Amino acid sequence: MTSEALVQVRDLKRHFPLSKGFFSFRPRETVHAVNGVSFDIVGGETLGLVGESGCGKSTLARVMVGLLRPTAGTVRVGNTDLAELRGSQLRAARKDFQIIFQDPFGSLDPRMTVQQLIEEPMRVATKLSAKQRADRAIDLLQRVGLAASHAERHPHEFSGGQRQRIGIARALALSPKLIVCDEPVSALDVSIQAQIVNLLKDLQRDLGLTYLFVSHDLAIVSQIATRVAVMYLGHIAEIADTPSLYAMPRHPYTKALLGAVPVPDPHRKQRVNVLGGELPSPVNLPTGCPFHPRCPIAVDRCRTEKPALTGKTATHAVACHLAA
Repeated sequence: MTSEALVQVRDLKRHFPLSKGFFSFRPRETVHAVNGVSFDIVGGETLGLVGESGCGKSTLARVMVGLLRPTAGTVRVGNTDLAELRGSQLRAARKDFQIIFQDPFGSLDPRMTVQQLIEEPMRVATKLSAKQRADRAIDLLQRVGLAASHAERHPHEFSGGQRQRIGIARALALSPKLIVCDEPVSALDVSIQAQIVNLLKDLQRDLGLTYLFVSHDLAIVSQIATRVAVMYLGHIAEIADTPSLYAMPRHPYTKALLGAVPVPDPHRKQRVNVLGGELPSPVNLPTGCPFHPRCPIAVDRCRTEKPALTGKTATHAVACHLAA
C-alpha cells in the first residue's frame, strides 16, 4: 500500500449461501464468488480487472460500490471503510463512488427523460437548486458528446452507444472519486467500443478520474488500463503494470488469456494456448492453487499449498509457485 492509494482492498470476500430444499439434509453449500482479494488503486489511474466469465469480476465491482456487502475484508475509498457503513451513512458516502453498468438500456429508467436521469443523483445527494441541477445536467450531456436538445428525450430514442454516454454522464453527476466500469463496452459494436474508451480516457485526463475497469476483453483493457489484475475463481492470479503484464506474463493463466487474444495481422500465425478442462465450481474450490486442475505445469506442491500473491518487483506480483 502507498500513501497515494485512493482505494485499498484487503482480503475481500463475498460468499453466497445456497438455499436448501425443505426436505434436504445436506449441509448448506456456499458460492465463493470473491475469496480473499487485495489490491490498491492509486488516484488518477485505471486498474483493469480481467478474467473468464464466472471468475467473480462483477461481484467484486458491486462490492466496491456498496451494492453488495462484503462477507469479510475491507474496501476503503479515501478514509471511508464501506464495510462499516449502514443506512444514511452509506447513502452519504456513495457520492464518492459510482458505477457504469454493462447494459446501457437496462440501467436507465425508460419512464424518465435524460435530464431527469442525470439530475436524480443530484436531487438525492446535493442541495443544488433546480436551475443548478438542470445546468449541470446539460453541461454533462455536452461533456460526454451529446447535445443539449437530447435532454428531453427518453432512453429508447437513443442508440446503445448514446445510452452508454448517458450512463457515463449520470455517473459523473456527483463528481465521484472512483468510477467502477463494469464491462461498459461489451454490449456495444466494435467501432462504438473505441469511441466510449476514448471518451473515458478524455474524461479521466480532464477531470482526474480514477477507474476500476472490469472486462473480459484484454485488447480493450490494454488501451485504457494503467495496471491490470487477472482474476481466477475469486482470486487475483497476477497484477502488474500494463506493459509488463502484456509483454512478460508470469502466471500460466495470464499466458493462456493473452494467447487467446486475436492478432490483427493476416501474415502472422496465431498461436493459441487453449486451457484444458472446465472452470472449477466456486462451491467446491480446489485445494492448493485454484488454477492447478487446469494448469499445464502444475506439480504436487500446487495441489496442496495455496501460493501467495508476491513479486520480485513492486509493480509485478503473481500467485504461482513456479512463476519465472
